[in-house]
Amino acid sequence: MKRTILSALTVLVASAAIAPVASAIEPASFNIQSARLEELDSRSKNSVHKLRIDHLNNQSKAIEDIQATRLEALDARTKAVDNIQETRLNALDARTKAVDNIQETRLEALDARTKNSVHKLRLESLNSPSNAVDNIQAERLNGLDARTKSVVR
Repeated sequence: MKRTILSALTVLVASAAIAPVASAIEPASFNIQSARLEELDSRSKNSVHKLRIDHLNNQSKAIEDIQATRLEALDARTKAVDNIQETRLNALDARTKAVDNIQETRLEALDARTKNSVHKLRLESLNSPSNAVDNIQAERLNGLDARTKSVVR
């Protein structure tokens, strides 16, 4: 019986001594698994977070590229419109210069005609008195000739 009590006492002491170690070991392995799960969760969260950030960055880059392309197309259209307007203005300037040149030529011809007409009128007005004087002198000469002829005859 001593042996039984001693054995029971040994088992009791051993179980009392092993129980805290066993309970400490069991949560430690549970804690290790929990820590592993938490680490795995954080890695998953980090990789998902990184994937989301990459996806958002790719979307942002795609939007920026689309906006840049649209701006380039808009700039090209604006330049085309500017070139068309500049060409139209140049054509309008050329037409205006041509009309100005035509009008200037017409005015010069008109001026030349007017000067010729005025010159002719001046000549006629100068020639009229001269012609009148010539006519008077011719008449006087004819009269003198007639008198001279009548005296001589």
